[in-house]
Amino acid sequence: MAEAHQAVAFQFTITPEGIDLQLSHQALRQVYLSGLRSWKKRVTRLKNNVITGVYPASPSSWLFVVIAILATMYTRSDPSMGLIAKIQEHLPVGDSLSIQCRTVVSAVLFSTLLWLLLIFTMRLCLKQLLSYHGWMFEQHGKVSNTTKVWAAMVRIFSGRQPLLYSYQGSLPNLPVPAVKDTVKRFLESARPLMSDSDYEKMTTLAKEFESSLGNRLQWYLKLKAMWASNYVSDWWEEYVYLRGRGPIMVNSNYYGMDFLYVTPTPIQAARAGNTLHACLLYRRKLNREEIKPSRVPVLNVPLCAAQCERIFNTTRIPGEETDSLIHWQDSEYVAVFHRGRYFRLWLYHAGRMLSPREIEQQIQRIMDNPSPPVPGEAKLAALTAGDRIPWAQARKEFFSSGVNKRSLDCIEKAAFFVALDDDEQGMRGDDPAGNLDRYAKSLLHGKCYDRWFDKSFTVVVYKNGKNGLNAEHSWADAPIMAHVWEYVMTTDSFQLGYTEEGHCKGDVASSLPPPTRLTWDIPAECQERIERSLAVAQALADDVDFHVLPIQEFGKGDIKKCKISPDAFIQIALQLAYYRNRGTFSLTYEASMTRLFREGRTETVRSCTSESCAFIRALEGGESKEVCRRLFRTAAEKHQHLYRMAMTGGGIDRHLFCLYIVSKYLGEESPFLNKVLSETWRLSTSQTPLQQVELFDFVNHPDYTTCGGGFGPVADDGYGVSYIIIGENMINLHISCKHSCPQTDSHKFGADIKKAFEDLLELMSPEKLDPSKAEQNHSKKSKKDL
Repeated sequence: MAEAHQAVAFQFTITPEGIDLQLSHQALRQVYLSGLRSWKKRVTRLKNNVITGVYPASPSSWLFVVIAILATMYTRSDPSMGLIAKIQEHLPVGDSLSIQCRTVVSAVLFSTLLWLLLIFTMRLCLKQLLSYHGWMFEQHGKVSNTTKVWAAMVRIFSGRQPLLYSYQGSLPNLPVPAVKDTVKRFLESARPLMSDSDYEKMTTLAKEFESSLGNRLQWYLKLKAMWASNYVSDWWEEYVYLRGRGPIMVNSNYYGMDFLYVTPTPIQAARAGNTLHACLLYRRKLNREEIKPSRVPVLNVPLCAAQCERIFNTTRIPGEETDSLIHWQDSEYVAVFHRGRYFRLWLYHAGRMLSPREIEQQIQRIMDNPSPPVPGEAKLAALTAGDRIPWAQARKEFFSSGVNKRSLDCIEKAAFFVALDDDEQGMRGDDPAGNLDRYAKSLLHGKCYDRWFDKSFTVVVYKNGKNGLNAEHSWADAPIMAHVWEYVMTTDSFQLGYTEEGHCKGDVASSLPPPTRLTWDIPAECQERIERSLAVAQALADDVDFHVLPIQEFGKGDIKKCKISPDAFIQIALQLAYYRNRGTFSLTYEASMTRLFREGRTETVRSCTSESCAFIRALEGGESKEVCRRLFRTAAEKHQHLYRMAMTGGGIDRHLFCLYIVSKYLGEESPFLNKVLSETWRLSTSQTPLQQVELFDFVNHPDYTTCGGGFGPVADDGYGVSYIIIGENMINLHISCKHSCPQTDSHKFGADIKKAFEDLLELMSPEKLDPSKAEQNHSKKSKKDL
C-alpha cells in the first residue's frame, strides 16, 4: 500500500459539503521535477537538432553572414546583384515599415538564403569528399599526395567540434554495384570450394542470371537506392532478423564479458549500482550528443551513428509473421529480475539521477525482498527465448489487457533489463578455463528464463560481483553495444570506484521509495505455453558447446613484426585451423562494417579464397618456407583487398541478398540466387574491435583487460568464432559449436587455432641464425680483426 500512496498525487472524497481535495505536496513536487527534467531534455534535443541541421556550419555563422551583407550594403555596393531589391518589392508589409526597415529585412532574408545555400554547398562538398575511398587501398604507411590533399579538404569542410549525429547528412549513400561485377566476384569466391563440374554449372547459372533477370532486378534496386537512405539496411533488418521465426536466444543474440582477471567488488548490489549508473551516464551523453562520432583511425573518416539512436528504451515485439522494433524517447526506470520476481526500479528522483550508492541500496532492497514469485512468473521470460510465433500468440491472448499488460508494458518500456543472478561466474577457482567457458554460456543463454531476450540489452550481475551483458541483434550490430560496454566498464572501475569495503561511493537520500514489485495473473494455459517455450530454449542451450580462449603468448605486436595485417593473419590462421580440423575448406563469413555510408550496417568478407587455399595446401604439403611465405603474403593481400571492397560498397552478399528480395516481390524464380542464398556458412567469424583505446591503460593496469564477447554457432555443423585483439600482446577467442554434431568440438578447434597461430608466426618470423654458423662467422671475424 505504501507504494500505491506514493504513486498518487492527490486524494479526494465526496462529502455533503462538496468535494474535499487533499493534495500531496511531495508527490506534486516529484511530478514537477520530473516534468522539468523532461522539458530540459526536449530543449537540449531541439538545440542539438539545430546544430546538427546546419552542420558543417554553426548557428553563429548566420549572424556573421548577416553582418557581412549589411556592412557591404552600407558601403553602397550590392552583393546580391539586385536580389535584395527584388525581395523588398515583394515584402507583404506594405507601408507599415519605413524604406530603411524594409531594406534591412530584405537584407536579412537574403543573408539567410545565402547562408542556407552555403550550408547546402558545404554539405554537398563534404558528401562528395567522403565518397572518395582511394585512401583505403593505398599501401600501409604510404600516403599519396592525392590522399593528403583530400584529408586536408575533409578537415576544412568538417567544421569544428561535431556532435554525434553531425555527419549524418553528409555521409554518402551506399552504392549499388554492377550485376556483372558482383557475379564475377561471387564466382571468384566460389571457385576454391567447388569441383570443376559444380563450378561449370554455377558459371552457367550466373551468366544466365546476369544476361536476363539480373538486369531487371537491378533496375528496381537502383530505383530504391535513389529513394532510400540505404538500399540494404531496412530489408536486412526485416528479413534477416525480424522475420526469423526461430528462437533469437543463441541464434541471434550475443554477449559481452566483464574484465578477464579483475572483479572490482565482490558485492553484487554495489557492482550493479556502479554499472547501472555508468549506463545512465552514457545515455545522458548520448541524449546530449556529447559522444564523439566514431571514426576510422589514422585519417579520422567519420562513421554512421544511426544505430546509436536505439541503444536504450528499445524492445523487440513478437508478431506471428514478423516482429517489430519499438523505441521510446525516454524511460526513467529499469526492469529488474531476481529469483523469479520482476521489479520496476526508478533511476531518477526529484528530477535528478540516482547516485551509485542509492542504486546499490535499491538493488539491495530487491535482493532482501522475501516475497515468492506467483505461479508462472519465475519462468515467464522463457517466452522470449523460444519460438517467436508461440510468444506472439501468448502475448496477444494473455498479455493484451489488465494487470499482465501493465506489467509487460513496464518491462518493454524500460531503459534496459537487469538480471541479478544467484550464480558465481568468472575465471576463478580450481578450473579457471572451464569456469570461463561456463561464464560465456551463462551470458549467452543463462537458464533460458532469467534474461529478457527481447530488450535491446540485458545487464547481468552475478552473486560474486562479476557482470556482463546479453544484447538483441536486430536494432544494431555488436560494435555499437561494445562501445557502450567499454565506457561502462572503465567508468565503473576508474571513475566511480568503490569504498574500501567494496560499496559504491556517495550518499543516500532518505526519501527514496522502494522498488515496485510487478504483479501478474498467469493462467494455467499460459503456464503450459511458457513450459513449452522453455523446453525448446533449453534444448537449444544444452546443445551449445562453448570455449573462451585467452592467448597471451603472442599478439598484435608479434604479428606486425611479420609485416602482415593482424586481421588477415588471424583469418588465414582460422582457415588453416579449420582445414586441419575438418580436412577440407569451408565457405567462411567474416563480418565487415559499411558505416562509411549512411545507415550502413555490415557486409560479408568471404575469407576463404583461392589464394588462402593455395597457401594452406603448400604449407601442409611440405613446400619450402620461401614458397609458403610468398603464398601467405599473397593470401593476406587478397584478404585485405576483399575487406576494403566490402567496407567501400563493393561486397557480394548484400547486393545478392537485395536482388533476391526483389525477385520474391516480383514473383520471379532465379536458380542462381536460390543456389547462392542456400549456401551454408560453416565458419562464421567476427572481430570485436577495441574502439576507445584511450579508456584503457594496459601498461599501468594490465589486469583490467576486456575479454570481448561472442555469439552462438550459425550452422548446425559449423563453428562461430569471435575474437578481440587486446593491446600488443593478447588475443581473446570465443568459439562456439554444437554438441549434437560429432564433427565439431570447440576445445579441439581452439587448440587447432592456437597451433595455427604458432606455426604462422614461426613461418613468418625472421630466420634465426644457426649456432654453428654463428660460431663460424665469429671465428672469421676474429681472424679478420687480427
